[in-house]
Amino acid sequence: MTIKIILTIFLGVASGLSVGAGFVAFLTVLGIIPRLTQLTKTMKMIQSYEWAVVIGALTGVFASLRDPSLNQSPYLLIPLGITGGVFIGMLAAGLTEALNVFPILAKRIRLDGEIVILIMAIVLGKIFGSIFQWLYFVHH
Repeated sequence: MTIKIILTIFLGVASGLSVGAGFVAFLTVLGIIPRLTQLTKTMKMIQSYEWAVVIGALTGVFASLRDPSLNQSPYLLIPLGITGGVFIGMLAAGLTEALNVFPILAKRIRLDGEIVILIMAIVLGKIFGSIFQWLYFVHH
């Protein structure tokens, strides 16, 4: 092997380890997964959440390197997409809850007593943005 290939392999592994360590530190220091299990009242399943994050990260890395084509029925892919979206949404909700993002944001935009309006605006924006992205960029 040439020095260029060896250097590329080394940099790829080092970069992956640093990003992975940062991701794990991020989840650990902020306590995202334990807070998520508290919010959903599923503390008994904390190891399942942890393994889901690990397997999801590894699957994402593999998929980004291989660009796989599943060649499955859309009827199978729809539930997979929904469950993946729900998990990512719950993980994001745990993060925002742990950092008190909504109360701080509501205070800054002067919606102190109307956090429900703020949350619904974010949810509806996410839904319409996802639908637009799907219809325009995926099926265009």
